[in-house]
Amino acid sequence: MTNTIITIGREFGSGGCEIGHKLAEKLGIKCYDKDMLDLAAKESGICQEIFESHDEKPTNSFLYSLVMDTYSFGYSSGSYTDMPLNHKVFLAQFDAIKKIAKDGPCVLVGRCADYALEDNPELLSVFIHANMDARIRRIARDFDLTDAKAKDMIRKTDKQRSSYYNYYTNKRWGDANSYQFCLDSSKLGIEGTVDAILKLIEIKDDQKINKKIY
Repeated sequence: MTNTIITIGREFGSGGCEIGHKLAEKLGIKCYDKDMLDLAAKESGICQEIFESHDEKPTNSFLYSLVMDTYSFGYSSGSYTDMPLNHKVFLAQFDAIKKIAKDGPCVLVGRCADYALEDNPELLSVFIHANMDARIRRIARDFDLTDAKAKDMIRKTDKQRSSYYNYYTNKRWGDANSYQFCLDSSKLGIEGTVDAILKLIEIKDDQKINKKIY
C-alpha cells in the first residue's frame, strides 16, 4: 500500500479521468474527480450548483460574482467573507483537497490539486496529454459528435482549464515545469499510461525506503 497522493492534470480527450479511476482501482485507493466539489460544498456551505458552474472555469467578472454571491450561503469563515464568489469557491475547493489528502493516499483529477498539495512530500503530480487526432476520436465517440464539433469542444475546454489553472496558481497549465511528470496517452495507451504511473509510484516508494535505510 503506497502513501503516495497522485494528482492528474489532463488535456480534454486525453483519457485522464479514465486513467485516474483505473489507477485508483489498481492501487485500492479512492479517486476524486467531481467528488471534490461535493465535499467543498458540504464543508463551505456554498450550494453545489455554484461549484458546478465554476468547475475549472475562471469567472473574473466582478458583476457576475456580485450577482451570484446572493445565491451562496456565505462561506463566513474568517477572511473569506469579503472575497468575490469565485475566490470563495476556489478556496473552499483548495481546503477540501487538503482535507482529502490528510485522509491518506488517493488520486485527485484536475482542479489545481497539484498546486494545493505542492508542499506535500507524498505528492506525485502527473499531466496527461495526447495528440489531437486521438483526442478527437475519443471525444467524437464519447459525445456522439462530428470530428469538427469534437475538435471545437476540445479547444474550448482546454482553454477554460488553462485559464482557470493559470489564474489561480503560479504555474502554467500543461507546461512540463509545472508537474513532476508528463505522459502521452496516445503513445502509451490508457493501460500503458496507468502502468507507467504505477512504475513511477514504485520508484518513488523505493527511494523513500532507501533514504530511511541510509
